[in-house]
Amino acid sequence: MSGTFRRLIRGAAAGAAGTTALNAVTYADMVVRARPASSTPSDTVEELAKRSGVGIPGDDQSRGNRVEALGALSGLVAGVTTGVLLGAVRAAGWRPGAVGTFALTSAAVLVAGNGPMTALGITDPRSWDATAWATDVVPHLAYSVVATYVLVGLDDD
Repeated sequence: MSGTFRRLIRGAAAGAAGTTALNAVTYADMVVRARPASSTPSDTVEELAKRSGVGIPGDDQSRGNRVEALGALSGLVAGVTTGVLLGAVRAAGWRPGAVGTFALTSAAVLVAGNGPMTALGITDPRSWDATAWATDVVPHLAYSVVATYVLVGLDDD
């Protein structure tokens, strides 16, 4: 297996581990504060479907279930893809150590998580209060800690 491919796979593993941490922190917050799930992933799917002209089939209930599942899957894809991109950066030779990797990972996952929703007008981080920021940033930092640990920990050369 080539070194580049190995680094991409390591990045995917880091992204998957980071996504698991993000989801665990998010769901724990929902339990502790008894807050509902965010509608922004589903809203994003709805907006993308509308703009692309792609229909999501089903009656109201089954279509709604599909939209909700697609929203969750989009988060998984964003998290793993972010990890793959981080693996590509490392394959290209840039390995800034744990602090630099954490900073890059944090920036990348915040953009991957919030960029599309912001660009589509689903949310505007400029309007968020402190609680909304904490609700968003803390899980993304959990992603960054875990993904960084995996990325740096898997370095063998």
